[in-house]
Amino acid sequence: MNHLHTFHIPVMGLAYTVDTPVKVARFGIASVISIIEDTLVERMRQYYYNKLGEKYVPITCIEPDYRARRITDYLNLVNDMVNKQVEKLKESSFEAGTELVQYFEMLPENSLLKKMYRGMLDMHDRFEQKTAQAKLRASIRAGSIDVNIMTKLDNDRYTPDGNLIENGSDAVTALRGYANSELTDSSIVFSAGMNPRLFNYMAQLNAFTEMRDGEFVKKIVIKVSDHRSAVIQGKYLAKKGLWVSEFRVESGLNCGGHAFASEGYMLGPILEELKNKRPELSGELFELYSKALIEKGKTPPATPPAIRITVQGGIGTCEEDTLMREYYQMDATGWGSPFLLVPEAVTIDDDTLQLLAASADDDIVLSRNSPMGVPFNYLRGASGEQEKYRAVAEGRPGSSCPEKYLQSNTEFTTKNVCTASAAYIRQKLQQLQTMEMSDSERERRRAAILSKECLCVGLSNTAVLRYKLPPVSKAFSGVTVCPGPNLAYFNKTASLREMIDHIYGRTNLLREGYRPHMFIKEMRIYLSYLNDELSKRRPDDLVVKPEISYRSFSKNMHDAVGYYRSKIGEILTSAQEKTLFLTELTDIEAEINETESSKI
Repeated sequence: MNHLHTFHIPVMGLAYTVDTPVKVARFGIASVISIIEDTLVERMRQYYYNKLGEKYVPITCIEPDYRARRITDYLNLVNDMVNKQVEKLKESSFEAGTELVQYFEMLPENSLLKKMYRGMLDMHDRFEQKTAQAKLRASIRAGSIDVNIMTKLDNDRYTPDGNLIENGSDAVTALRGYANSELTDSSIVFSAGMNPRLFNYMAQLNAFTEMRDGEFVKKIVIKVSDHRSAVIQGKYLAKKGLWVSEFRVESGLNCGGHAFASEGYMLGPILEELKNKRPELSGELFELYSKALIEKGKTPPATPPAIRITVQGGIGTCEEDTLMREYYQMDATGWGSPFLLVPEAVTIDDDTLQLLAASADDDIVLSRNSPMGVPFNYLRGASGEQEKYRAVAEGRPGSSCPEKYLQSNTEFTTKNVCTASAAYIRQKLQQLQTMEMSDSERERRRAAILSKECLCVGLSNTAVLRYKLPPVSKAFSGVTVCPGPNLAYFNKTASLREMIDHIYGRTNLLREGYRPHMFIKEMRIYLSYLNDELSKRRPDDLVVKPEISYRSFSKNMHDAVGYYRSKIGEILTSAQEKTLFLTELTDIEAEINETESSKI
């Protein structure tokens, strides 16, 4: 009963899940807030204090440690709102249409609480029913309020006179803001890989070692690509006396937002390895963790603390969700992009919502629009893209870079700048004019330069529009939205109840027509990615080590084809599904062979 639902809502963009706990936590649903964008957090503080009729006291940029303090206060505010919602829920009656009834009706069918609820409904003795209702009310609890820090967003910050602020970088201050909050039974999710500075700072904080009733008060969750990534990051933290309570596996490309491609490793074989090596992983980490605690003068626990392994990226049906949890023994699944069509669960403006609902497979692309230089799943036609190219047509491309979170380029400067900034784009276009190349190549490079988009503001603006907040940037009001490819198979807005019923197989929200299995879809995305990478090679690349090893990439995809063939009887039950899956595998294998013979 520690986890009421078998799924969670992952972080989406900056604003889409910025207050999702306020919308869903009272129903026992866990969700994740991005806390890196403190300007947005401050806008949300103002909005909710005003909505509650309480005094809003701004935390301004000139105050000491303002970023951390904004985050701490916002998380405390969200926590307080959710706690009050839960208390109100417990005091309500079991009448049709109430949120109390909805709380229990939305639970999975095999949930102990759901069975208790069904039993209460069947009771005829009024006294017994009242007693059962009291027990059910007492069992109500909120879903966890979790937060996300993208570890790569960790620029240093300086005082007005140019001095480096100690422990003042973006990720470190966000971490401190979370650590100082009143959240309990909560997790911090680290995504985008290792950040030694951040992890070392975390080891200095008591918040991540405090336990209550045998559970960590604030848990550490690491988003990983595979078993190797889990081992490396888990060991790094274990040596510092920090325990990773969950490894959150995500498909490299079949996901929303930034996509970190593996070298052709597919999700099925990755999960198989994690399942088989799970006891080994726990044992290795516990040995290092215990040693670190002893060195700190602390007594290690007698047995390893629990480790959850969850998975997200492309899951779209109850059958796929069940496959993840039953065959691959994942503790839970993440359902992200489909919830973008659930206004009850996310913060989204009407225009973007309608655009998402109408989107088709070709509308969601793996773009190069992110200033981070990482592939970025992206919905074409959103107002942010329109605004970006309107500025290009008017001769003023690029952003003023008001937030400065994605500054990582020093090509023309000594300090990092953002490749979506007007200053960088201007210099890059000037440089391009001095270079000798064909007209077609020059236009290709120009388009790539101009494609970069201000994500700090674009991924925040949906909340600005929805809640009529003060703008994050007065110069840029467009919205950027970054769903995963899976969203294309959903074509209408849904209520929270409808989406949860879809997850648990009680209804079907998929559009009519063909939808490939999540494993097939992932392989096709990776094959397209490989061909795209190969098409960008130039003759002079032969003297430079390629970004990826193309032969290794294709071999790993071949291995995945073999793996899926061998496991077809365990991952699918319907004869029709097996036939279609095997046919698609054969087609993919032929396409891999064609790529190898013609391009590698």
